[in-house]
Amino acid sequence: MTLINTLTNQEEFTGYYLLKELEVKQTNGTPPKDYFDIVLGDASGQLSAKYWDVKPMEKETFFPMDLVKVQGVAHVYRERLQVKIMKIRKVTDEEGVSITDFIRAAPVLPVDLLFMIKQAIESIDDTEMRTIVNYCVSKVEGKLMHYPAAKMHHHAFYAGLAYHIVRMLELGEFICKQRPFLNADLIKAGIILHDIAKTEEMTAELGIVKEYSVQGKLLGHISMASNWITEAAIRSEIDLQSEKIICLQHMVLSHHNLGEWGSPVQPQMAEAVALHFIDAMDAKLQMVEDALDTTPQTEEWTPFIRGLENKAIYRMKL
Repeated sequence: MTLINTLTNQEEFTGYYLLKELEVKQTNGTPPKDYFDIVLGDASGQLSAKYWDVKPMEKETFFPMDLVKVQGVAHVYRERLQVKIMKIRKVTDEEGVSITDFIRAAPVLPVDLLFMIKQAIESIDDTEMRTIVNYCVSKVEGKLMHYPAAKMHHHAFYAGLAYHIVRMLELGEFICKQRPFLNADLIKAGIILHDIAKTEEMTAELGIVKEYSVQGKLLGHISMASNWITEAAIRSEIDLQSEKIICLQHMVLSHHNLGEWGSPVQPQMAEAVALHFIDAMDAKLQMVEDALDTTPQTEEWTPFIRGLENKAIYRMKL
């Protein structure tokens, strides 16, 4: 069977895949015809696909998160590889195919990631700050074991959010050693809390985001996490006007840096500046790593990466 990251232009193939996304659309012809706009996935990556000859019964047969067997042709369209599906059917129990075989996952076990996050929490010297972080993490501890960090852009895989946090903690530790004027407790707390509410912003299964929750659409993870800090302070009888609470909230509220990226305020503390760039570095390098991993080794360039201003990445031959 053919893995997605090995497909090349004009290659005919047959394989088992996960329907990560599926939407019925219509062509621009007269009369318009229904077709499936699909994202196929396996453990090696994902790829856009089109199934043009949709029969009425098939619209009631196939749904997101189905396992399917596909016969198709890979081809380049607008400088991106995609798939034209010739035949598609659902996988049967007799074929012995498991959905877990098709899930991309963090390269570190979730239980180990959670352990490292808890170690970082325990290393926060400030008692009140540690209490706030513990409270917020305890709200979503179970989800941290499997939630992705995003739907598409970065760490969009099983346990991706916990992996993102741990990698940021590693970067934060280095930055604090290099720049000792930074408050290490605030850096650690900000890293752990900055995306913690994504567990409620998104609805995810097996590391795949199915949709955004009502709270996620109306409030977003940034404001939700800031509210959790307030909730934690009230429950712990910590003064809401204390500098610690205000600084923690500022870290969360400003970590996207710009209003058009979702932050209501820009970073105005040294630690908030550090958090923004630690977050951006880890997210963008993960985008590059994912693109390289999911692009066939025979290809010099990756597809355009939306999170990197639609730039492609060149693969060196060294």
